[in-house]
Amino acid sequence: MADEHNPLDHVIDHPTLEIPFLGELDLPVLFGIQVTRFMVMEAVAALLMLAIFIPLARHAARQKVTRGRLLNVFEAILVFIRDKVARPAIGHHHADQFLPYLWTVFFFVLICNLLGMIPGGASATGNINVTATLALMTLGAVVVAGVKEMGPAGFLKNLVPHMDVPWIMKPFLWPLMFVIEVAGLLIRHVVLSVRLFANMLAGHIVLAVILGFTLTVSEAALYIKGPVIAASVGGVVLLSLLELFVAFLQAYIFTFLSALFIGAAVHSH
Repeated sequence: MADEHNPLDHVIDHPTLEIPFLGELDLPVLFGIQVTRFMVMEAVAALLMLAIFIPLARHAARQKVTRGRLLNVFEAILVFIRDKVARPAIGHHHADQFLPYLWTVFFFVLICNLLGMIPGGASATGNINVTATLALMTLGAVVVAGVKEMGPAGFLKNLVPHMDVPWIMKPFLWPLMFVIEVAGLLIRHVVLSVRLFANMLAGHIVLAVILGFTLTVSEAALYIKGPVIAASVGGVVLLSLLELFVAFLQAYIFTFLSALFIGAAVHSH
């Protein structure tokens, strides 16, 4: 029973897809590659984004004022990312050209986070491979933005901040600072991926531990297991509400840090 209802299933990849009330469906092997539950969840997230934002874009193109609660909610989030994240971090001159990427990464991370909270779903963002790929995409955007703004040599030179030291020391310090800054650039993106992965994984591990209390006392007397089960279920409900907040918060943090990294690449130190 513990295996059937293990909350860690949401953050562990499987070659099967869980269908509520129907059981598990074996996923196929395509071109020698095993399709996994996380792959399906990522495809679902992408399809949901197409289903939401293509009609929203067409609606916005036809009408100056958005009508409908759902469309207004999504428009408010898009405007918030533009005005409170992208433009302050990157600057008004450069921000708009990176908005499609920031909007896409925010909603992709958010939907992947939320899919882990529905029956049969799974949090693809609780897998380090997924978050590492997202961080690599941000690193690619940072490099492209810096090279486009300053050229290849200018981008590399801009990595090293101005050093207020005697000129005779610069030939020795500049190469050392360059190596440190390149390492720092890579480490920042590694941390970006680990942060999202660890936060989503930790939430489900805590859920598993709390639910594990109910299994531990399942053979105990009613006066013992009753309060424990009630406290565990109440804790899981409260923690699930907290995870709903965390899903939005982690999507925001990933997008905000991506905007900060891009902004640092297009501005001189």
